[in-house]
Amino acid sequence: MKILVVFYSMYGHIYKMAEAVAAGAREVEGAEVILRRVPETLSEEILAKMGAIEPQKAFAHIPVCTVDELPEADAIIFGTPTRFGNMCGQMKQFLDATGKLWLGGKLVGKVGSVFASSATQHGGQESTILTFHVPLLAHGFIIVGLPYAFQGQMRNDEITGCSPYGASTVAGTSGERTPTDNELAGARYQGNRVAAIAAKLSA
Repeated sequence: MKILVVFYSMYGHIYKMAEAVAAGAREVEGAEVILRRVPETLSEEILAKMGAIEPQKAFAHIPVCTVDELPEADAIIFGTPTRFGNMCGQMKQFLDATGKLWLGGKLVGKVGSVFASSATQHGGQESTILTFHVPLLAHGFIIVGLPYAFQGQMRNDEITGCSPYGASTVAGTSGERTPTDNELAGARYQGNRVAAIAAKLSA
């Protein structure tokens, strides 16, 4: 059973969440978990001006995903930062390249799930995940979220991401905040749940 974690990260927040998602998925017996990043669309000059070159070195070793890898997976968990309440352009461009897979129904019946990040607590994490579900449903994915069984999303003693739609993290307005233990726990829970459901379906 193959679980693919496909993400885009500019400053490393989503990468850290992706690692936690993968760790949770690996806890399920028989799960082969693979991390992939989507192709970058910005030039190095622009990335340098945005201060993203150095943070991206932390996950430069992760291979870039191709759309041909998607049909080989039993489940795909997507991670994206929020851009104005929606997925980032890099992820959108990657999904826009899956038309041939859609035409052939190659992703129908696969398990799909989404996690996200935003700069602020109310920066569009939920809308990003929910709108991400739309192309997944068009492809025929079986959508899996983060149920309230993960009780960390009901905490009110700290600012935290995570909702019933998926795990998420608050990056901070200057990117100064790293994923908290609670947010990482949500990501692990989500990865584990996706892998467990995929295992049942593949059986």
